[in-house]
Amino acid sequence: MKIGLSTYSLLNAINAGEMDVLDVVQWIADNGGEHMEIVPYGFTLVDNLELADAVREKAKEVGIELSNYSLPGNFVHDTEEEFEAEVERLKEHVDLINRMGIKHMRHDVIAFTLPPEKRTIAHFEKSLPKIVEGSRRIADYAAQFGITTTIENHGSAVQHSDRVQRVIEAVDRPNFKTTLDIGNFLCVDEDPIVGVKKNLPYASLVHFKDFYVRPFYQDPGAGKWFRTSNDNYLRGSIVGQGDINIREIIKLIKDSGYDGNITLEFEGMEECREASKIGMDNIKRFWAEA
Repeated sequence: MKIGLSTYSLLNAINAGEMDVLDVVQWIADNGGEHMEIVPYGFTLVDNLELADAVREKAKEVGIELSNYSLPGNFVHDTEEEFEAEVERLKEHVDLINRMGIKHMRHDVIAFTLPPEKRTIAHFEKSLPKIVEGSRRIADYAAQFGITTTIENHGSAVQHSDRVQRVIEAVDRPNFKTTLDIGNFLCVDEDPIVGVKKNLPYASLVHFKDFYVRPFYQDPGAGKWFRTSNDNYLRGSIVGQGDINIREIIKLIKDSGYDGNITLEFEGMEECREASKIGMDNIKRFWAEA
């Protein structure tokens, strides 16, 4: 088991011009991280191969693994032409990570933000054939490079543990699994402990994040709060300081025998570097205590 960090965790510093992606690689190594997940927000690599090569070489230099590459994806379109264009776009990213030596990729399968009428189980089932076809196409393309592709419980249409399982079982490819985010189940008001227990057998990567949680009838006021599918309130926190039972989830993961990478993803209001360091240290401490 290795602890690492998503570049998304330091997005505030990247957007402020205080760091670039090469600085992030160095920061992770300097602060006890063993691997880095690339989320190309605040920078791009697929259209900047010189930077992609520099990131690959920087990771080798400081001795951390480039463990995963995560990006949006959407196979549910009105026309076949749009669907085919999306498949080809995602294949370009597979080519990129093969160039960088990355063996794990998470792509979304449907638009992240949807109106309520398109978050229903009925709309999910209607969309499933295209989700499955697109996911198979990308998994099959990635297989030639030894790359595992994954669906995350991410985006209101597929954040439920049962829906993630439904997609994985239907795609039915040995290199198509799940990036299991312990916090994202809350976005659809599913108990994280339940979601983690159900989807651990399908997981090839685990994301750790934490949230403050308030019910819909207790407006918490200003700040980076957002609403769940049922209008409850969430706000990102430092891992180990929010309302998710992180210690119990670590025990579940450890007892399951999972020995893959664990990636911290911070999206709270605290200063991102301090928060990321505290979060990684908390995960290590809780893991040792479990």
